[in-house]
Amino acid sequence: MADTATSESGGAPTVFVLFGATGDLAKRMVLPAFYELAQEGLLPEQWALVGNGRGEKTDDEFREHIRAALEEFGPGEGVDSIDEKVWSSFADRVRFAGNGFTADDPGDLLTVIGDVKDELGGDVQLVHYIALPPSTFIDYTEALGAHDLAEGARVVYEKPFGTSQENFEKLDEAVHAIVDEKQVYRIDHFLGKENTQNLHILRFANGMIEGIWNREHVEQVQIDVPETLDIDDRAEFYDATGAVLDMLVTHLFQVAAEVAMEPPLSLGADDLQTARESVIAAFRPLDTSEVVLGQYRGYQDTPGIADDSSTDTFVAARMWVDTDRWRDVPFVLRTGKMLGTSTQRVSLVFRRPEGPVKHLPADGAVLTFDLSGDGRVDIAMTVKEPGPGEDLGIGRMSLDLSTVSDAEPLSPYSRLILDVLDGDRSLFTRPDGLAHVWEVAAPLLTSPPDVLPYEPGSMGPEAANDLASPCGWLVTGDE
Repeated sequence: MADTATSESGGAPTVFVLFGATGDLAKRMVLPAFYELAQEGLLPEQWALVGNGRGEKTDDEFREHIRAALEEFGPGEGVDSIDEKVWSSFADRVRFAGNGFTADDPGDLLTVIGDVKDELGGDVQLVHYIALPPSTFIDYTEALGAHDLAEGARVVYEKPFGTSQENFEKLDEAVHAIVDEKQVYRIDHFLGKENTQNLHILRFANGMIEGIWNREHVEQVQIDVPETLDIDDRAEFYDATGAVLDMLVTHLFQVAAEVAMEPPLSLGADDLQTARESVIAAFRPLDTSEVVLGQYRGYQDTPGIADDSSTDTFVAARMWVDTDRWRDVPFVLRTGKMLGTSTQRVSLVFRRPEGPVKHLPADGAVLTFDLSGDGRVDIAMTVKEPGPGEDLGIGRMSLDLSTVSDAEPLSPYSRLILDVLDGDRSLFTRPDGLAHVWEVAAPLLTSPPDVLPYEPGSMGPEAANDLASPCGWLVTGDE
């Protein structure tokens, strides 16, 4: 394999094995992220990407598949956005191993990995990325063990890591029968977002923020991730999960933990993980009377969806964190498909102070972290409107993180894959925290409320509005 001018980070020779390499997740997220790392010179000096799938493809056919994915979803997107020099070097390191991969039959994978190891020369670091539904995780993990591909390897599992508390426990036991916990990377791309990391950096690095990050000053925390998208070509996957499993017990609970955690001893991987997982243990199990589920009208008309499907495409919940810092402060979480706007916001709504200024607006003092893109921090505060009189208005200030000096933002998947390559587990979930997550979600999973219909383009069932009382949802769909 030819050396690439874009690979400058050093490190051990690495073989990145992508299971489900021709699937939707790989096409949209994993392959563009891996290419971005190559483009930025962040891959090891010697590396190879081996795609695995049930079908048969030549290496060139797989390269054509990757190129098409990059043109549609890659950095910059579009045919003209691909640097031909980078692409040529990238493509030279790509291989495909077809005919599936099971404990009984490794298909072509062992042969291809063996060839790649010979070309790289010497020992290599194996990184296995299982970009497949959770129902396949046990089979693929056992196959890694059966074919001696697990020892010393790093194994990345997509979310959700399980579909219920019982399923999680079974999966966790099966995974740890083959690999040690230090080898496991349970990916949650919301933790890789630049501004999700600011939920602890901005707080712990600025005394003026840390001093008000508590129940004495915060009236409500909103974590709001509405989407205008439908389920696109994910019908089979989505109908088996729904909004609760796809978003609530994965992304939104983890973001809530970032907000609610106590100061860790350090920002090292073990201490950050411990702080995050410890506060999840203080999440109160959901009260289903404080949860609203919905399904957009027309969902059942989607090809591949049953006419009587009751899968939720919307969930809003009020959750409580039983710590001294957050007791009695509601965390209100919302997400859904086909809503009136798309955004990813974490907002701390501050209490209105007692004093001479009356009739303060409910959203007159808000600190918001926009998690989308490169991230943005917004501050809203009540001020006197300029001019005669004493009328109040809301002033707003914004900090776009891409404008920070020397900013070099990465997409969430790129950041997390880079951490896997570096062996940094600080932004990945641990089994103790996930076990608590399933305990929190258990009432909702065992006895869910009725799924209410809502109109596409709305902000979900009207019943969800009561959950954000008295502040009201800050995202209204009018943006």
